[in-house]
Amino acid sequence: MASTHTPAHPAGSAAGTQLLDHPRPAESEIAAPEAEANRHRMPRQTRGASPLLGVTAVAATLGATGFASATPAAAPAIEASDEAPAGLSADPGLALAARIQQQADGQRTAADESARLQAAKEAEAKAAAKEAEAKKAAAEAEQAKAAALTLPVRDYNLSAHYGQSARYWAHLHTGLDFAADTGTAVYAVGQGTITSAGWSGAYGYRIVETLPDGTEIWYCHLSSIIKGSGQVASGQQIGKVGATGNVTGPHLHLEVRPGGGAPVDPETWLQQRGLNP
Repeated sequence: MASTHTPAHPAGSAAGTQLLDHPRPAESEIAAPEAEANRHRMPRQTRGASPLLGVTAVAATLGATGFASATPAAAPAIEASDEAPAGLSADPGLALAARIQQQADGQRTAADESARLQAAKEAEAKAAAKEAEAKKAAAEAEQAKAAALTLPVRDYNLSAHYGQSARYWAHLHTGLDFAADTGTAVYAVGQGTITSAGWSGAYGYRIVETLPDGTEIWYCHLSSIIKGSGQVASGQQIGKVGATGNVTGPHLHLEVRPGGGAPVDPETWLQQRGLNP
């Protein structure tokens, strides 16, 4: 009779147990639990470096959140100028260049000052020359004014000439007569000085004017004397036509006496100076 009993496994009871459990791991996998445990363990850190890493991480986190922006930025270095001299003193080349630049600046300043002084001297010389020219022009104008002559009467007729003779003259006529109404203005022939004025016998009321060259001009037979002394200008009124003294009618008797000496022909004297009576 055949047996229905299942024969025992050659490996025994242990083999039967293995049929129910997981397969036995390989030897290389025996250390796996320890490696698995180490994988979940925090890595070992050096005691001195741990706070630094923490602060760095916190700073990075705060910077990302904007807290770091509230902290004032570091002030820029302003001591560069203080360090510059040290750099120049430490570098002979830079120090030499600085001295050369300083000398060049000094020479430029001296040149500018010299140019300024030269310009001031030139301006002063120009001003002095201009002033001298103005003074010269004024002197020439004064001389021209002194040399300018005018006729003694504006509205007149020549009634007697120099050198004529007549029964009522004791001698030859010594002047030029300008016949005009009594009271007609009499003007100074030229710029000069009145050296005499008053009654003069046969000449009646007379004014004597001395010109700058010493020539005397006599104005005779006046009805009145307006300017009896002092300086007069050419064309300035000094008296009025009259009929005083030895006369036959109102007129101005004009005499010209160079250097205060003997009389000359007034008509010729006036014509030589551009006047035509």
